[in-house]
This record gives sequence, structure tokens and C-alpha cells, in this order.
Amino acid sequence: MINMLVGLRDWVDDRLPIMRAWNTHMGKYYAPKNFNFWYFFGVLSLLVLVNQLLTGVWLTMSFNPSAEGAFSSVEYIMRDVDYGWIIRYMHSTGASAFFAVVYLHMFRALLYGSYKKPRELIWLFGMCIFVALMAEAFVGYVLPWGQMSYWGAQVIISLFSAIPVVGDGIVEWIRGDFLISGVTLNRFFALHVVALPIVLLALVVLHLLALHEVGSNNPDGVDIKKHKDENGVPLDGIAFHPYYTVHDLQAIAVFLAAFSAIIFFAPEMGGYFIEHPNFEIANSLKTPEHIAPVWYFTPFYSVLRAVPDKLLGFIAFAASVAILFLLPWLDRSPVKSWRYRGMGTKISIVIFAAAFIILGVLGVKAPTPARTILAQVCTVIYFGFFIFMPVWTSLEKTKPVPERTTENGGMGFWGSIGTLVVILALAVLPLKAVGASENECGTMEQCDSIDVDATNQASLQRGAQVYMNYCMGCHSMQYARYQRTAEDIGVPLDLFQAHLKFEGMSKQIEGTNKIGDLMENAMPEAMAKKWFGAAPPDLTLVARSRGTDWLYTYLRTFYADPSRPYGVNNRVFKDVGMPNVLLELQGMTECAPGPAVAANGGIKRDELTGEEVLFDDNGNALNPCGRTVVVEEGKLSPAEFDATIYDLVNFLAYVAEPIKEDRKRIGVFVLLFLGLFFVFAYLLNREYWKDVH
Repeated sequence: MINMLVGLRDWVDDRLPIMRAWNTHMGKYYAPKNFNFWYFFGVLSLLVLVNQLLTGVWLTMSFNPSAEGAFSSVEYIMRDVDYGWIIRYMHSTGASAFFAVVYLHMFRALLYGSYKKPRELIWLFGMCIFVALMAEAFVGYVLPWGQMSYWGAQVIISLFSAIPVVGDGIVEWIRGDFLISGVTLNRFFALHVVALPIVLLALVVLHLLALHEVGSNNPDGVDIKKHKDENGVPLDGIAFHPYYTVHDLQAIAVFLAAFSAIIFFAPEMGGYFIEHPNFEIANSLKTPEHIAPVWYFTPFYSVLRAVPDKLLGFIAFAASVAILFLLPWLDRSPVKSWRYRGMGTKISIVIFAAAFIILGVLGVKAPTPARTILAQVCTVIYFGFFIFMPVWTSLEKTKPVPERTTENGGMGFWGSIGTLVVILALAVLPLKAVGASENECGTMEQCDSIDVDATNQASLQRGAQVYMNYCMGCHSMQYARYQRTAEDIGVPLDLFQAHLKFEGMSKQIEGTNKIGDLMENAMPEAMAKKWFGAAPPDLTLVARSRGTDWLYTYLRTFYADPSRPYGVNNRVFKDVGMPNVLLELQGMTECAPGPAVAANGGIKRDELTGEEVLFDDNGNALNPCGRTVVVEEGKLSPAEFDATIYDLVNFLAYVAEPIKEDRKRIGVFVLLFLGLFFVFAYLLNREYWKDVH
């Protein structure tokens, strides 16, 4: 049997030189012995690329690339496709992970001069990969057809209109229409799943071929080919396979653990990986309060916003990427590794990295005068780093470079960690100085906090009853199904059918509906528009788009306002356009003076009595609607009403992500498995490397 397999291998090899390719790129490719953890990120980027390709193929099987069906098809994947949610989260988290490892990979090249002669072409191919990756991420970012996807695309595409003469034509050509529409979505889908992946894969192959032609750099910046034994093997090199194959398994295990922890326990990452507005379907008539691209574009987006002129801003935006291509020729230092460079290089790189992080954070936040000034300063630092690089790299004093590689791997692990800590400190301090933000809960300083619990079936059942009785007459849950909801919250299907399900829904108002139907509005859309001017929004994902704290606070803070069409307003959502459907339960409330904010951010109190200061010296309320008081009692006491709202929000949180508890439960087992995998990888690596040094 073995002889047959060997014969088959030889037969194929005579016609397709697979063994030569294997030896060139793996078996007899000699890499430096002193790689440190910074060199893991190249392998990890390949791992993430494979993840994106595989999960992307699976997602396309159920995705509908049209303006009418894109958003709902994503929710279909999340809810109705077996384990579709994990494939979607692997892909969305993978996009952020891809950029994270690529940025760290590029930073490693900056630390150790991996772009310098003879590796200029490797760097250029790498930068082409980076640009192609940005294009791939951008067109993919539009596909879910959420609010931020739509408006982020609107902003980015409109940048090209700044180009004189041909700008408007370019914008129209990119969109394929006069506005961003289904045509745009469809062509972006084609680019995302066919054209750009082919380009990306081709560039990755060229990048690796160029790398293996000239050889890998190392933390010392020493050419390992200078010193060879009698067989031509570099004395400071070692075969990539099996040594670095098993070596990389440790990094893969750690990366997969972090990757899985995000997928199973924090897939949104606070709105940075999946933005909260993207849980609302794209609406061309409703502009978000703050438009920002996803985090991996924001450093360059901040550069754009830092320049007040539109054309100059676009030029700065393009230049911030283009200047990276020139790095091999801007660096005039005779030394590659920063270990042997002068203090000027080290300080410059640290300040540059901190400025880059600051630009990334500022790009996510809404602009303020202070933030704009900080962005402008960091933009100057960003470009100054490259513009003045030829000067300080040619003038600085360097240390002698050893003939052979050292075993401590350049800075060493703890030196690298210390450097990262310094960079983060330099980034955090300026951000703290300009970080004051507006109230996140309307007139309230902050929302009231609650902890939802999808395991509390009694609460979910009560919340479902409140929703069906008071909300579903106007609002839909068109991505959730009656049957799954009934099964998850522990209500028998016959009872759910009898008491918690509308017989007539908007699409089949005359018919008898099935328990497996989607939870659509009982009111036809045409009637809803006639009554309210517009159909009330779908509430399937409201707990994810707004947040449970916001929702809980919103539902409890209606107050009497005769100036509004329905006689009520809301402290969280000013000039609200809906009636207080829970009025009979809550009773009527009115605004009352509330606590004012002191200079230190706390509640303003009298220095002598310690009581809250509600009025100024003239008797005017400092916070006129800081709290509400009940002027007409409802069926429930304030405590009972708050408990009812908690149940309702708990139910809405469950409906927004019904797999949440399963997600966390599976995550525990995945992390336990990866822990065991790491132990295996560590022991295997130690066995292979015990005699190398």
C-alpha cells in the first residue's frame, strides 16, 4: 500500500513538481532560528484569509444580494440556517481579525526593517494586499444593508466627487446609479465574492513567492545566508517544516482562543466589530446622528476629517495610504532592526504608533473642536514621520550589528510588551483629554442599567404577553417566528396559538395563519402609514440596535406634553412620534426638576446640607426635566411598572438574539478544547526545539 502511494506521488511529481514546490517553500526553506512572537502574524493572516474564504462561501449560499432581501437574508442566516449564526460571526469577526493581524504584521516590518533591501518587492506586494483588503472589506461592509453600512458607503463613495471635473462621473460609475441602490449592492456583491478575492489570492501568492526567493528577515536584521555549513545549510537557519510548523501551532491556539472568545461571548465588541446601527435596515430617508466607517478604516478617515477642505482632505486620505508604498526608499538607515538603531528611531516609531491609534479611535467618535484639533496634530505626526524619515534615519548613530543572529529575538517578549504599554499610554492620555461626550440617554446623563437574563423563562413569558397585548398591534417582529419563540420561552404551542398569536397578519389579513409563521404586524402596512404617517419600525432587533439600557429607560420615561400629537414626549427620545401605549399601566407622569451635574461630573449638592441643588439663585430649574413624577396613577405601582418593563425588555433582548445562551454554552466547550490544544502544541514544540539552540 505504501509503495503504491509512493508510486502515485512520483507519477504526479513527474508531471507536476509538487515535491520541488514543497521543498522550496516548506521542507527545505530555511528560516532564521530566532523568530519572536512578532513573526506569528504573517501565519495568522493566512489563517484568517482561509477562514474568510470558507465562511464567505457558506454565507453566499443563503444571502440575497438585493436591496429588498439583503437585510432579511442575513437575519435568516442568523435564525433559520443551522448554525448560520456561527458562520456569520466567524466572518464578521474574521474581518476585524484580518485587519488586526495585518496591522501588527506591518508594524513588525517597521520595527525590524523587513521592507529594506532586498525585500522591497515583498513590501510592495504586501501593500497591494493591504489596499485590496481595504477594497474587499469596504464592498463587503455594504452587503448587510444596515443603516451604518448604507450611510458609511454614501460618505466614502461621495469622497470621489472631490476630484475636479471627473469626480461626479466616478461616483456615479461606482454606484451604478444616481443613488446607492440595489444596483450598487449587487455589483459590490460580485466584487466581494469573485473579483477581489481572486486579486487578493494572486497577491498573497506573489508575496510568498517573493519572500521565499530572498528569504525571511529576522529580529536582528542579519542575513543568515552569509554563514553556511558544508552542505549549504545556513548556520542560523532551520527548516520551516517541521520546526516552525509546530512552533506556529502555539500561536494559532492562542489566536483561536481569543478569536473564539469574541465570537461566542462578545461578537459585536461593543459596536466596533458589528455597529449597533447596522441592526436597523438601511433607510435612505433617515440619516444616523453620527456616520463612521468600521474601526479598521478609521485612522485614514480621521485624516480625511482633519483637513477642512474637501479636495485637500481627499488628497490627504489617499496620500496617507500611498505614502506607505515609499517606505523602503524613505528609510536611509544602514541598519534594519530597531534594536541597533538610535534613540531617535525608537522614539519616532513609538510616537507614530500612538498617533495612529489615536486617529483610529477619533474616527469612530463624533467630531468635536477638541477632537478635531487632536486629529490634526496626529495627522501632522503621521505624515511627518514619513517625510522626515530620510533625514533622521541617515543622521542617527547606530549600534554595531552582529555577524550572527542572537537568541533573544531582538527586543525580547517583555521588551515588546513594555513598548506596547508605552504606546497605549501615549494614545490613551490625549484621548482622555478630549473624550468628554454628550449624554447618551437624551436629557438624562446616562441610561438606567439593567441585566437581562434569557434563562429566566417566567420573565420571558410575562414579557411576551406584554408585547403581544401592547406592542404588536402596531409593530412587527418580522424576522422572528412564533413557533421558535414559543418553544424557547417554554409556552406550549396550543397556548401560544390561542393567547399570544394574532390570527390575522398584515400579509394574510383574511387567512388563518400557522404557528411557524413570522411574527408580523397585525396591522397592514398601508393602514399603519395612514394612521401614523409611516409604518412603525420593526422591533425584532431593537434591543441590539438601541441597547437594553436605552430601551428600558425609554419605555419608563414618557411624560405629558400637550405640544406633541399624542400628548406625550420622552426624556430619552425627544419629540417622540408614538403614543404611550403603556399609559394605562404606568399612569400619567409629568416633568419635574432633577439633579444637576457638578463640575466633577457628579450630582451638584449643597455644601452645607448635602442636598441636591435643583434651582439656581433666580429660582430657575437647573435641570427642568431631570425626573418625572406620577400625576395620575395607573393600574400598576411604580415598582410593578418597572418590573413589567424589565420583563418586556428581557423578551425583546431574547428575540433580538435567540441563540445568545446557546452561543455562550458552546463557547465554553470550544475554549476548553483550545486550552487542551495549546497544551499539546506547547509540548510538541518543546520536543522539536529542545536541541535547536
